[in-house]
Amino acid sequence: MNFLLKAATIIDPASPFHNKTVDILIENGIIADINAAIKASGTVEEIALNNLHVSQGWFDSSVCFGEPGYEERETIDNGLQVAAKSGFTAIGLHPNTFPVIDNSASISFLKGKAQNHAVSLYPFGALTTQSAGKDMAELFDMQQAGAIAFGDYKKAIQNPNLLKIALLYAQNFDGLVMSFPQENNIAGKGMVNEEEQSTLLGLKGIPALAEELQIARDLFLLEYTGGKLHIPTISTAKSVELIREAKAKGLHISCSTTVHHLVLTDKELDTFDTNYKVLPPLRIQKDVDALIKGVEDGTIDMVTSDHRPMDIEHKKVEFDNAKYGTIGLESAFGILNHLLGIEKTVDMLTNGKSIFGIKNTIIDKGNKADLSLFNSKNDAIFTEKQILSTSKNCALVGKNILGETYGIIANGKMILK
Repeated sequence: MNFLLKAATIIDPASPFHNKTVDILIENGIIADINAAIKASGTVEEIALNNLHVSQGWFDSSVCFGEPGYEERETIDNGLQVAAKSGFTAIGLHPNTFPVIDNSASISFLKGKAQNHAVSLYPFGALTTQSAGKDMAELFDMQQAGAIAFGDYKKAIQNPNLLKIALLYAQNFDGLVMSFPQENNIAGKGMVNEEEQSTLLGLKGIPALAEELQIARDLFLLEYTGGKLHIPTISTAKSVELIREAKAKGLHISCSTTVHHLVLTDKELDTFDTNYKVLPPLRIQKDVDALIKGVEDGTIDMVTSDHRPMDIEHKKVEFDNAKYGTIGLESAFGILNHLLGIEKTVDMLTNGKSIFGIKNTIIDKGNKADLSLFNSKNDAIFTEKQILSTSKNCALVGKNILGETYGIIANGKMILK
């Protein structure tokens, strides 16, 4: 189909039309024209939305669904619809399904399920067989089938030699290795941040040290082996400092943090609401401040929703027995825009593409239309009514948001709320 976006303000520093309000004509998935005023013909669908803004398509680097194996949590079809209506044109999908995505056939299954969707699904392969942390999985075969990186979701690589071998091996095909930052021997049976709040609530704590020791170890290994390493969802001030120092050394290191770690602290745990049970755990205000500074100065490369749907049977239980995770696709833009402003928000939602080998498409004539559509204004509160996911476990209900998403135009399709 062909589309004409009317009076759209472009947010794309790489585009010659950055910060300009223009009409955008899209024909057969290509930006055919950008001009102050374009007249629509009979074969073009005209789109006029309040305070319409467009940017390069957003990418969420940490998304879980449920399929295969846990379809009651989220299916691929509905999950991709949620991503589209939340403004994302691409997602990185974790392998924590049943069975675990640890071979080329499983990668091909995911790619096949995502065909003909507006949102591009980029699968991550498990780093180890069944994500058990013992034997390295078939990394090269999965890369050939379409995997863009390799990691065991929320499972730390306890054996340093295994990570060393993975970093060395992946260099043969320019592979990206992901390592979840937690030293399990230090974390023990902890569930929340080890601080004053955990003591007051009588909950076992995970000290910041558990994250920082693992990151320090991984950075030493990366310095020794070379290669590319991504550390997802960091949460402490010291972690930011360690990665900042590693980048200054010239190591090929990238990292992300989550939306909820930028706006929530362990004070939220007063109600024992299991939606706040996340991994890494919510930390203290000092860590939040350091994470925000890391985002602003570029130490943190991207922000993710860390979207993890969890069915009610695993959340409406005692805090000790609840599963980790919160959904976040629907609230990600509004929370970040309220916190960081529009240009930094767009930067944090698009920068991750290049790190994972996904091409960014500049908004210009003749280029492919890969666009996120949104309204940058209007203060509001995020409510349960705005949740589109099958599972409803959201830690950000009741938080301030700024603006709203309209949808996307990508892969020749338009998806609007």
